[in-house]
Amino acid sequence: MFTHNSYHQNNNNMASRSSSIATSIQPSTVKARLYQVWKGNNKFLCGGRLVFGQDASSLFLTSFLIGGPAITFCIRMLLSLKKEDPHFSNPVLIGGVVLTVLVFVFLFMTSGRDPGIIPRNAQPPELDDPLDLNTPSMEWVNNRAPNLKLPRVKDMIVNGHTVKVKFCDTCLLYRPPRASHCSICNNCVQKFDHHCPWVGQCIGLRNYPFFIMFISSSTLLCIYVFAFSWVNLLRQKGKLWVNMSHDVLSVTLIVYCFIAVWFVGGLTVFHLYLISTNQV
Repeated sequence: MFTHNSYHQNNNNMASRSSSIATSIQPSTVKARLYQVWKGNNKFLCGGRLVFGQDASSLFLTSFLIGGPAITFCIRMLLSLKKEDPHFSNPVLIGGVVLTVLVFVFLFMTSGRDPGIIPRNAQPPELDDPLDLNTPSMEWVNNRAPNLKLPRVKDMIVNGHTVKVKFCDTCLLYRPPRASHCSICNNCVQKFDHHCPWVGQCIGLRNYPFFIMFISSSTLLCIYVFAFSWVNLLRQKGKLWVNMSHDVLSVTLIVYCFIAVWFVGGLTVFHLYLISTNQV
């Protein structure tokens, strides 16, 4: 017969065995998501769904430079609803609000979207052809693989054409054609165009259309505010110079948009030229 002490001892042994079995069933380590261990300089939000560049803080300055004049113009038109013809002020106000919202939507999509980052390799790739060892451009890959040599430039067949691709020492891969390594974000990006400091992100394959829409809508917003600020001055009674002295806000918006449109408008025309000539 079991005594009272032996009964409690058996219960304790069974409890300890159950806890040890439950511990062995549970995974010892939780695997981290890729964005949590990414070696680049990107900033990830919302579980890695939003990808920002290292200098994403520049978005605050860009938002201020765009939103300040645009919101000021909309407030100007809102206050003039009672004083002026509402059939004129209402459509102008709605157009300004729509353009402003579009500009910020495209700005966010350009900055917070993956520009086309090429996943880096943990180890250098293996040679596809042993004859590659005979190429004259030979260098050690890195210290992690001292016995492995890879050609610095490699020939690849793309759509029946021979294309030379370069090896990236940081990402440990051969970059696809028209890809480049961004030193700011520390990533190889497909169809890398440039790193835009105003949006704080690389401009590449996946966010280039949004970038075009952003600069195009910004140009339209500058022209819109510039044109209707002139209209607001011309609609007032009296001489133009007197009206300009009384409506300093419209004059300030005219000068600001005139200066800004040369930068953003010139950039838009340049990229539209690149698109039309198939250079992107």
